[in-house]
Amino acid sequence: MEPEAFPVRCHVVTGKGGTGKTTVAAALALALAADGRQVLLVETEGRQGIAQLFDTPPLPYEERRVAVTRGGGEVKALAIDIELALLEYLEMFYNLKRAGRALRKMGAIDFATTIAPGLRDVLLTGKIKEAVTRRRDGERVYDAVVVDAPPTGRITRFLGVTGEMAGLTRSGPIKTQSDGVMAVLKSPQTAVHVVTLLEDMPVQETADALAELTAAGLPVGSVVVNMATEPLLPEEELDRVAAGRLSGAELAPALAAAHVHDGAELATALAAEAVEHAQRWAAQDELRAEVDGLGRPVVELPLLPGPIDVGALFELAGRLEDHFRTEAAA
Repeated sequence: MEPEAFPVRCHVVTGKGGTGKTTVAAALALALAADGRQVLLVETEGRQGIAQLFDTPPLPYEERRVAVTRGGGEVKALAIDIELALLEYLEMFYNLKRAGRALRKMGAIDFATTIAPGLRDVLLTGKIKEAVTRRRDGERVYDAVVVDAPPTGRITRFLGVTGEMAGLTRSGPIKTQSDGVMAVLKSPQTAVHVVTLLEDMPVQETADALAELTAAGLPVGSVVVNMATEPLLPEEELDRVAAGRLSGAELAPALAAAHVHDGAELATALAAEAVEHAQRWAAQDELRAEVDGLGRPVVELPLLPGPIDVGALFELAGRLEDHFRTEAAA
């Protein structure tokens, strides 16, 4: 992966709860870091999911290396602390470092973010923009930033709240900062990727999220179908079995040849299981067609056995690297 081959530098990963968006975000960061690239993986929800995936202690509010990839690439991770992000903001734009610390001791920061929850999203997106545009000695610090973002139900609000803030102010640092954030989030260097499962609710939420993001003028990337499974039956038999045209009598001879006791009763039960599996697969295939019909590039990640560890993340990263390499070349 050559650094200049990928115009998208801010990858926002969202998805319905339970679809594995944090896992996908972590694997995507590894994929983008291949061949010597520097990538920052940002957690926005305070769950320390990234630390658990990489088997590291809970992340502080600082950028720490969590993985090294092919060619000496690095993934650093950052769990954004809202209070510290606000202190950083006050110091950066208003030179109010001491005042900010006093506000924190008084509990004013927690109070402000509680009564104005949109402020949290402003701080989060502001920090993301800062990481995307940060330079050192004239060079970009990170080739890409991957964001483990809020779920689909509030992703459009999360990404758009800073634009609303810009509309409330006519000038000054808040206006300048807000316009700068939206300039990044609505530009071709950003892409919002939606993670789904081949289940009714996640697919519907994916369709809704894509429509909302498009209407808001936010750039949509790929749809990631996570935890996809393969059929256990031969493909040529799936339609017949799904239609219920499989009986225990067809399976009984094979069980008898294997000297299985109570073969007839077991054969009937196995036939019922096979029919149910084939019907689930048919329904899943219909949902796959719905996802393909959403008009976005689609990549499928397999359901891996056992818990997700760093080795599993690298396996998923290989799939994602192939997908985004193809997309960049198209």
